[in-house]
Amino acid sequence: QVQLVESGGGLVQAGGSLRLSCEARGNVFSINYMDWYRQAPGKQRELVAGITSGGDTNYADAVKGRVTISRDNAKNTVYLQMNSLKPEDTAVYYCNAEVHSLIPESRVAVYWGRGTQVTVSS
Repeated sequence: QVQLVESGGGLVQAGGSLRLSCEARGNVFSINYMDWYRQAPGKQRELVAGITSGGDTNYADAVKGRVTISRDNAKNTVYLQMNSLKPEDTAVYYCNAEVHSLIPESRVAVYWGRGTQVTVSS
């Protein structure tokens, strides 16, 4: 069993910064990609940023230059540093990862966290 646990969300003024964290807990042997998605009220969930096991990254155009994704493989954790936040960044942010487990059997599966709320006031 694997769980993705997000933290770091909150309320911040426009122009401020937040750092989100997501830790993969449980039967984790290795992690392929780790992504951050977000979903604003009334909108579809969208990819914010992603990072591969080798450290290659990709970003949504809406956040390029303001957001940095990174990961600590030893801690099974991915981070999302968000700067110059805008009210339109307000959303629930979800962690997504493809995890390879060995217990009780070898398997690769995609997991989602429960989300963390980010609210940016104007």
